[in-house]
Amino acid sequence: MTTSTGADEVLGQETVEFYRRAMQVLAKAGVPFLVGGAYALGHYTGIVRHTKDFDFFVRPEDAERTLELLAAQQGCLTEMTFPHWLGKVHCGDEFCDVIFSSGNGVCRVDDTWFEHATPAEIFGEQVRLIPAEEMIWSKGYIAERERYDGADINHLLRARGDRLDWERLLDRYGAHWRVLLSHLILFGFVYPSDRDKVPAWVMQELLLRFRKSRRNRRRRKNSATARCCRACSTTGPSRNGVTRTAG
Repeated sequence: MTTSTGADEVLGQETVEFYRRAMQVLAKAGVPFLVGGAYALGHYTGIVRHTKDFDFFVRPEDAERTLELLAAQQGCLTEMTFPHWLGKVHCGDEFCDVIFSSGNGVCRVDDTWFEHATPAEIFGEQVRLIPAEEMIWSKGYIAERERYDGADINHLLRARGDRLDWERLLDRYGAHWRVLLSHLILFGFVYPSDRDKVPAWVMQELLLRFRKSRRNRRRRKNSATARCCRACSTTGPSRNGVTRTAG
């Protein structure tokens, strides 16, 4: 499937060529990369939006090399914007993101992203997309004042819920399973006629965890426990690199 329909009209030929050359440079150099962002979302959901940026996902060990290659071959300016998760490539008014983790440091790009990647055609180039499961995982933590990706997750669940690897998705969220549960509850509200896209056993498992956690909390109510406020659903670096601590 291609998600490039109408790109020339919206983005302009210069921008499309910039994205295409960037993909070609990395492919020729043998740097493993995946495409994410709006183009992966469009492939999975059919909702095509050209956001005038392009997201490359690479392993952390390939991030510096990716920036160096694009700077050398494309004549671009590059920066490691946030050393724990994001680099940027600028070429005039055009730019790409080089992503190797998430703003909270939780969703590092690892081999599993590549093992489950989806082949697609973007601007005439044969590439691989980040998996839908990892997209839901990484978007699940984006809940900030200026951006909330819950709508994208709803679209992904509606389009792909009956084909997701739910065991892997549960494993990805791990101890942060409440984040996933919150998105699934919201999905059931937004798309009540599509609730069966989420397997019953997944909801049962998450609700069982919730009930157990409530019982455990009541048992510990008289014990001294640290009060905590999680930013972006986890303590640690935020998207802009500011460290959020429990307090």
